[in-house]
This record gives sequence, C-alpha cells and structure tokens, in this order.
Amino acid sequence: MRLSARNNIHATVTAINQGEAIANVVLDAGGTRLVASITVEAVRELGLAEGSAVVAVIKASDVIVGVPD
Repeated sequence: MRLSARNNIHATVTAINQGEAIANVVLDAGGTRLVASITVEAVRELGLAEGSAVVAVIKASDVIVGVPD
C-alpha cells in the first residue's frame, strides 16, 4: 500500500466495539492507545479482529487542544 499520508502508525487491534453502523476499533501503537471510528462494513471487509496487525493512517486538518476550567 502506497499513500501520500505521512502519519502511518503500526498498531495491533485490542478491541472492537460495534454499533449498528459505526465501530470503534481500539488500537495499541507501542503502548499508545488509539481509537478509529470506521463503518461496521469496513471492519468486515478488512477482516479485523482482536490481535490483527494494522497500520493507522492519520490525516487530519485540525487538532483542537483544551485545558480544564
């Protein structure tokens, strides 16, 4: 797979929490927890399960930072 995105992070699926249409896929990226929200259909098509090795490709236009009141 060749992509223009530069934020490629190798990770392992640790949990999949499925709703009706969207699944939250929890990843372990070297001790850092990431959560990807993807369609349930994509989970099936990719054959994702706990323990699957994946690459998280992060492409974001905004990062919002907040501080406590």
